[in-house]
Amino acid sequence: MIYEGKAITVNMIEDGIAELKFDLQGDSVNKFNRVTLEDLKAAVEAIKGNSNVKGVLVTSGKDVFIVGADITEFGEAFKKSEEEIAAWCLEANQIFNAIEDLPVPTLTAINGIALGGGFEMCLSTDIRVMSEGAKVGLPEVKLGLMPGFGGTVRLPRVIGADNAIEWICMGAENRADKALKDGAVDAVVAADKLKDSALAMLKSAIAGEINWQARREEKTSKLKLNAMEQMMVFETAKGFVAGQTKGQYPAPIEAIKTMQKAANGGRDKALDAESKGFAKLAKTTESQALIGLFMNDQLLKKKAKGYDKTAKDTKKAAVLGAGIMGGGIAFQSALKGTPIMMKDIAEAGIELGLSEANKLLAKRVEKKKMKPLEMGETLNRIRPTLSYAEFGDVDTVVEAVVENPKVKKMVLAELEDKVREDTIITSNTSTISIDLLAADLKRPENFLGMHFFNPVHMMPLVEVIRGAKTSPEAVATVVAYAKKMGKTPIVVNDCPGFLVNRVLFPYFAGFAGLVRDGADFQAVDKVMEKFGFPMGPAYLLDVVGIDTGVHANEVMAEGFPDRMKADFKTSMEVMYENKRYGQKNGVGFYKYETDKKGKPKKVADQAAYDLIAPVVAERKEFTAEEIIARCMIPMCIEVARCIEEGIVETPNEADMGLIFGIGFPPFRGGACRYMDTVGMAEFVALCDKFADLGNLYKPTARMREMAANGESYFG
Repeated sequence: MIYEGKAITVNMIEDGIAELKFDLQGDSVNKFNRVTLEDLKAAVEAIKGNSNVKGVLVTSGKDVFIVGADITEFGEAFKKSEEEIAAWCLEANQIFNAIEDLPVPTLTAINGIALGGGFEMCLSTDIRVMSEGAKVGLPEVKLGLMPGFGGTVRLPRVIGADNAIEWICMGAENRADKALKDGAVDAVVAADKLKDSALAMLKSAIAGEINWQARREEKTSKLKLNAMEQMMVFETAKGFVAGQTKGQYPAPIEAIKTMQKAANGGRDKALDAESKGFAKLAKTTESQALIGLFMNDQLLKKKAKGYDKTAKDTKKAAVLGAGIMGGGIAFQSALKGTPIMMKDIAEAGIELGLSEANKLLAKRVEKKKMKPLEMGETLNRIRPTLSYAEFGDVDTVVEAVVENPKVKKMVLAELEDKVREDTIITSNTSTISIDLLAADLKRPENFLGMHFFNPVHMMPLVEVIRGAKTSPEAVATVVAYAKKMGKTPIVVNDCPGFLVNRVLFPYFAGFAGLVRDGADFQAVDKVMEKFGFPMGPAYLLDVVGIDTGVHANEVMAEGFPDRMKADFKTSMEVMYENKRYGQKNGVGFYKYETDKKGKPKKVADQAAYDLIAPVVAERKEFTAEEIIARCMIPMCIEVARCIEEGIVETPNEADMGLIFGIGFPPFRGGACRYMDTVGMAEFVALCDKFADLGNLYKPTARMREMAANGESYFG
């Protein structure tokens, strides 16, 4: 034994080869935390001090290689100054440099995921052999950061600047075939051959048959591009990435600038540039928001896992109401392996549901995400039916009929008599109270809401709505089924609109007030898209469907009349009265034409302006700040109310609901994170500035208390 620590051991295995094995005690994965870095430093020192070592093989004792840095340790480190963060980075990098500078050849055997710092560890060795099923990459941009353990230095020198820019700016997890093609690894082998192949290659290097010194020289020298080539590569990339990120995500651009600055220097100069770039990004609000989202996601996974103990497995499901929504739900269930009955009262509904599932599967085959045989197997898991004959062994049912309480109640009462007494029944409703729907059911303890978002196959969120009488087992079963479908479930309590629609409609109300007061809805859309939403409020209403919007708005106004009942005729109501329902019938706030790919493309339509003219004031210019404040204040206050009333348990879940449910800008982290960034005292002062607009703009007593005490949602 050359070295033994809590995360790393070093043993002599054969022919002067030392095996440096990552195996973090007490954890299911390897990650770069403080313990691992300290162990690595000591292990390399021990190897350096052992004259019998002729080569070093780096391996993992887990199913993964190393998943990356331990994000939970970032919080404290990132509170320091930029200079201190840069110094910390350089200090950590001395450890990786020490590996790269060992006087013997080094080889990493990548047996599983090697991401971020894990892949940077691999890059510090001379040779890399990868298992067929492993994945490698530098995903730091997804956290608003860039590589900080030498990734921007070594990767461009190993795979070329063009490839490195793609790898770092996309932040993708790359499969073995791509890693080999781009030159990030030297060989790809079957998992069971990994160690033997790695040892054979390392022995070749020791014997001088592989020139490991030349490889090392390339990694520590200047980039092999002349001034003109550098300008072409980096400037083109900056332009392209700026277009893709719309200036909202600084990390990819900073990574390119860093690689450009470091191109003409050796390793030490390049690492200095990287540490400064990393530190600069660590202090941005974007990285704080994106790291916050990562932590929120971990919390959601942990909470969802907590339900596993009481959940019953859904071996067979059913959806009532085929159509587009029902077809989407059936597709998602079948795709992830749970057979599902798809019932409708009419053959036409069944055909529509099946064609929706078929279309989604065909797209997967076309994109080579699925083999034709798998498509057939998935379709076979969807059983269309016009009767309840086979409902005797269904575990969980999703009712997805029209959004009308009378119709839903009738269908649910009928369904309750056709299923087992322990079958869990859910309603895919977007606004109707679960307690209202449960009022006449015989087994309200087995009933709850399961709100999917449209399009089902793309939207990650499922709101699981607990009614007053819903049993903990029913909630757990539905959370488990949503997870099985590949969705992110958030458990909320019952109220009109639940979480997502309850906070979305005040945003629409803010928009309606702006249009009433003379704002151009196209200008509002542009400002809110620049703020980071995928589409502005007018465009979003068109996509959701104006008829759906009007209906949901009525439910919200009835539930919260003090603030959500408009005392004026809105532009949305004018659209509805004129049968302009949005994308679904080709006209709404915009007109829709089909593009070359057959997708609806919005174009401005003067007719929309003419129709709303009687209900709006004279056209007036609003600043971007005013537009943002008037749309965002009502949404943020409503989120605060949902937390205070216990509709949603934590600010973390509230923010994730908005990110996954309505496309809230991820780089802003959600409404709670946004209020934290503004500062609660400043936010409340902003609300007071717009107090004359009514109750939607009046912060809660708790928000005022937070403002006075300097409190925030994420401490």
